[in-house]
Amino acid sequence: MAIKVGSDAHKVLFCEQFLATHEHYDPETLPWPDLDETQLARLRGVPFWQEVYHTERRAGAIVKAFTPQVEDTLVRDAIALQGVEEARHAELLRVMIARYGLDATEQPLERFPDNLETAFIDFGYGECLDSFLGFGAFKTARQSEFLPESMFKIFDVLMYEETRHIVFFINYMAWRQVVRGRGAAPLRALNSAWFYGRAARRLFGMVQRGQAANDGRDFAVTQASMFLEGFSFRQFVEDCYRENARRMSAFDPDLLQPRLLPRIADAAAVGLRLWERRRPHLRKAA
Repeated sequence: MAIKVGSDAHKVLFCEQFLATHEHYDPETLPWPDLDETQLARLRGVPFWQEVYHTERRAGAIVKAFTPQVEDTLVRDAIALQGVEEARHAELLRVMIARYGLDATEQPLERFPDNLETAFIDFGYGECLDSFLGFGAFKTARQSEFLPESMFKIFDVLMYEETRHIVFFINYMAWRQVVRGRGAAPLRALNSAWFYGRAARRLFGMVQRGQAANDGRDFAVTQASMFLEGFSFRQFVEDCYRENARRMSAFDPDLLQPRLLPRIADAAAVGLRLWERRRPHLRKAA
């Protein structure tokens, strides 16, 4: 990275690029396709629309509540825009739910914690984890033609915005830690690992709630097997890794990008490939 992390130049770069790449659109006027009965059944069969809709509504509310606490004017403007985009994601889901008769309703938002900054950081790392897994699931669903291509093009807009949010958040966190005197790389790595662990626990809870709400049916937030027969977990991990790299390649190379999850996925894919190569030998020995 040519620009020093935590410097004013770094702050200007990640904030101004975020602001400059904002896209204007109205979820109501997007080219929503007409779905046949089979496609409708597939869309309605996805068991986590309630959780996703609630999560997006909560995300917009958290970002909006936290924004006034940000002292730096430029950073505050960028975070305010993120709040607008998160709220628009929720609106996009609301429009889709209403249009296609999905099983999801607007639930009251729970009370936010007193420390809104921690709530914002928890949300940010959760978005990083959810999107990394979502990249792989999205690719698999698209390849299997789970829904018409016109629907995936609509969600490409949302996926691009999620990627923008991740890049902005990772750079914001690095800048924030340097400004507060905790910018050493090991400290930043430990901080990321801690918050990713919290995000993973919340995701697991979301999976459990999805199973309970759907009579124990398989819940596919963390896997793509519902979209494609012959599902391979190794292939899914590799898809997450490759899709993350592809989507991140659209951003300025001087901006920081998530490292921990891609490294874990890369190591896991290597381990899974080795395991698959050894399996025939292990079976023969047995």
